[in-house]
Amino acid sequence: MTTPPAPAPAVRVAYLVSKYPAISHTFIEREIQALRERGVEVHTFSVRPCPESEQRSELMRREAARTPVLIDDVRRDYPRAHAELLRLAPKAWFATLGRAARSGDTTARARLWQGFYFAESVLLWHHMRARGLRHVHVHFANVSADVARLAVHIGRLVDGPDAGWRWSLTMHGPTEFERVAEVDLAAKVESADAIACISDFCRSQLMRLVGPEHWDKMQLVRMSVDPDVYVPPADGRQGRDSGPLRILDVGRLVPEKGGPVLLEAVSLLRGRGIDVEVRFVGGGELETVLRRRIDELGLTDLVTLVGPVGQDDMLAQYHWCDVFCLPSFQEGLPVVLMEALATQAPVVTTRIAGIEELVVDGVHGHVVAPGRADLLADALAALAADPDRRRALGEAGRAAVVAEFTPSAASHAMLDLLTSVQDSPA
Repeated sequence: MTTPPAPAPAVRVAYLVSKYPAISHTFIEREIQALRERGVEVHTFSVRPCPESEQRSELMRREAARTPVLIDDVRRDYPRAHAELLRLAPKAWFATLGRAARSGDTTARARLWQGFYFAESVLLWHHMRARGLRHVHVHFANVSADVARLAVHIGRLVDGPDAGWRWSLTMHGPTEFERVAEVDLAAKVESADAIACISDFCRSQLMRLVGPEHWDKMQLVRMSVDPDVYVPPADGRQGRDSGPLRILDVGRLVPEKGGPVLLEAVSLLRGRGIDVEVRFVGGGELETVLRRRIDELGLTDLVTLVGPVGQDDMLAQYHWCDVFCLPSFQEGLPVVLMEALATQAPVVTTRIAGIEELVVDGVHGHVVAPGRADLLADALAALAADPDRRRALGEAGRAAVVAEFTPSAASHAMLDLLTSVQDSPA
């Protein structure tokens, strides 16, 4: 007896990211894997390549190998894709070029870059057409969103408005909220068929940019962590009560993460006679500044800049710490907080953006005003003095993540959004 063919996936979608995979965006990998486990056929595309040196996990290497890159071989790919469009629908080629020229900021540089986005959009359209894809989803309102909306514009002109060409967007913030005109954010919100917002705060920032007629297409879709991967340490962090408080900070070394504030807090803690060890995991432009400040404050024996760490090795970092600290000035809803909480590490972070949708002060850790090294030091000192309190906060934090921020919950919401897009009328 022959085995009947497997049923075709109900949802087929292209995912386009400016760089995929990326060490700082592992939550996108998790989302895609969770959707695939639900039977969604996801085809990944990247504008730029992920260098081999940045592929720090087996999953990243697998995803990089299966992901076409739009600027991979320009001389080979672009003439073929553009010639195909000019042969099929020359009016669509010129009309989309004109749309690109009218999009976004009005500076000469922005107009030039829109020309590049147009060139890339034709190649994306070419790839999607060859694979029978009609829906593209993007993360971030950056180049990937520019390319996606132009590619869908081409598809609608070539195949007609009822052919199912759609695009959707996951909004994170906060960078785009400070560059509304530069990234053409309001126009992208109006153009997209659906928008996944990672927090209620994020959704509210988009609502202020567009009319109420666009609000219904904004849906809450949380980022997530796998609690079966991010597990508490086997020893439950027992036996550390007499040692130094181990503080971990994970994130890009950039100004908005507030790294120097943590260094100031560590200096205050040392002045109070509180013994600590600190690790910063991540890389970025602020590394030189942090190293200089560590020397100036005399903290070289207390603070280690670990550098970037791949997901395969991150769990060991969370297990090392007693407290996770993220003193950011600017965030969306950080996945690293979810990862830390999932390992039962209490967190100390700042009262900004959507963070309090995840971390409740006094329940999962402490949430303090941003930029206040004194308050940060007070919160860390309180946790240093009370190991039992640390354990109780950590247990509550893991319970909160398991309740709302798992791949199962997030992929269910994301699948609902993708399905609503593909079922919606033109």
